[in-house]
Amino acid sequence: MPTVVDFLLEQHLSPQWRGLLRALAAEFESQLSPDELRQLMFRVGARFAESHALPPCESTDDLADALNAHWSGIQWGYVELADEGDYLRIIHYGAPLAAFGGAALAWTPAFLQGCYQAWLDAMGAAELVVAQADVPDEGFVVEFRLARATA
Repeated sequence: MPTVVDFLLEQHLSPQWRGLLRALAAEFESQLSPDELRQLMFRVGARFAESHALPPCESTDDLADALNAHWSGIQWGYVELADEGDYLRIIHYGAPLAAFGGAALAWTPAFLQGCYQAWLDAMGAAELVVAQADVPDEGFVVEFRLARATA
């Protein structure tokens, strides 16, 4: 049974890309392991971020504003940031990851992870790691955490 979120994401994705993205995902999945797919998408995200630099940010609020201005401009949802003491929570809403198909939700969020890692590295947080908190059920909400790497 489709959800309201499914409907909105389906309406939001241009029909010209639906078949291509699903075929691309199927081919990737037939050639690469899940870990290789995550690594690939992480690198794609980092490359994307490097070519779409954010302005300097003085605070978490400034960072959230810069990220949301970027994501809004390409219709890729929005982000909320929350300082949890030991880590920065990054919650991304509305990225069109489901366009690759439901099975691809195991590896497509790594694109966002790579984006966030590259942007935060560029802002001086290179000693910190962006890690995905969980695999999204429907792809509408993806949570990441920026924290010190654990040994």
